[in-house]
Amino acid sequence: MQRIAVLLFCLLCIKVNATEQAQQIFEEMAPSLYQIRLIDIATSEKSTIGSGFQISENGYIATNYHVISGYAQYPEKYVIEYEDHQGNKGHLDLQTVDVINDLAIVLLVENLQPKHFIISELSPERGEEIYSLGNPHDLGMIVVPGTYNGLKKEAFNDRIHFTGSVNPGMSGGPVVNKFGEVVGVNVASSGNQIGFLIPHDKLVNLINQFDSQVEKTIDQQISEQLKANQKKLLAEVLAGQWQTKSFASQATIPDPGVDYIRCWGDSNADKPDALMFKAVTNCQMEENVYISESLTTGSIDMEFHYFAAPEISTVRFYQLYKAQISQASAGNRVSKEEVTEFECQHDITGVAEQNIKNKSIVCIRAYKEYQGLYDLMYISASVDRNNKALVSHFTLAGVEKDLAQQFSIRFMESVKWN
Repeated sequence: MQRIAVLLFCLLCIKVNATEQAQQIFEEMAPSLYQIRLIDIATSEKSTIGSGFQISENGYIATNYHVISGYAQYPEKYVIEYEDHQGNKGHLDLQTVDVINDLAIVLLVENLQPKHFIISELSPERGEEIYSLGNPHDLGMIVVPGTYNGLKKEAFNDRIHFTGSVNPGMSGGPVVNKFGEVVGVNVASSGNQIGFLIPHDKLVNLINQFDSQVEKTIDQQISEQLKANQKKLLAEVLAGQWQTKSFASQATIPDPGVDYIRCWGDSNADKPDALMFKAVTNCQMEENVYISESLTTGSIDMEFHYFAAPEISTVRFYQLYKAQISQASAGNRVSKEEVTEFECQHDITGVAEQNIKNKSIVCIRAYKEYQGLYDLMYISASVDRNNKALVSHFTLAGVEKDLAQQFSIRFMESVKWN
């Protein structure tokens, strides 16, 4: 009992010390923390809120891109405003962005604070206590202690797994170590004390590129970043020797073998009275690049369906089959203002030395603002197996044509009947 009491006392001491540490950090750095607001000019009301923190003595503030994305896309509609810890308000000027890592730097030109955050030269150790600062739900600045758990495995672009609450309004706030040095930036939450942070080295890179970036318009910056990201993504996906895996015990489908494309499956095998047996595997990235409320890009989605209905006529089977595949669509969110209409080509296709004949449709649409980038949608349905069928479908968001073509060839070569 005595040992248990000592252990509980020690745990209580640790908790008290962590709370005191958090409070001290907050009190010291509060003058360099800001609420970032997007103000709709027509109504003079807040449209979005987030957090930001000063990173230099001359007024540069870091935040998330998604906090100020409305202004980046529609500068005639919004202004960016700050409020400091004393309630002072003023305007901010957008300087540069990194849409891939959801970062932005804005400039405060009045009420400058002499103190600013220092960015750490080292990453935390796994299990280290770190502290997230921000403005949750417009309730005022707070500090949330949590634990550094390394980088998220299932992410193409690095994200830190943080055991702590990153609540709405805290986006763009700093995450610091026990010395008050920035080791990450708040970006998202998955609930249940699971948060995600942008590693501090991504902010360092943006700062180091600042002089060359600010010479370009925000649209130019975004376009160049999207092109570089999709080249890196597809080069990595295409670099490996794709494996294949069994699907519904009837076919083989591709497995690119990267952690950030995850697959899930389902079937109606639990419904023996169903008119048609159906199985589906969906493989997709759990992340995309956020540009605006109406545009996300930079993702890969693949989907496979198997259908079988040996007890019905071939004509009836194809009626049901056609109804099942007519709902295919692109995997990303986009509005008609941002892209052209899809242009599609239909053909009967097959791959040499493979035992499958398909009716295939390839559709492509161009980005209006970010020229040279396209969304591609492919769907292929087998037409030669009477009362069973195989459908393969993929979409690529925000890619160049030559890389899309390379992906298409690799994909088609990997789908076949057993």
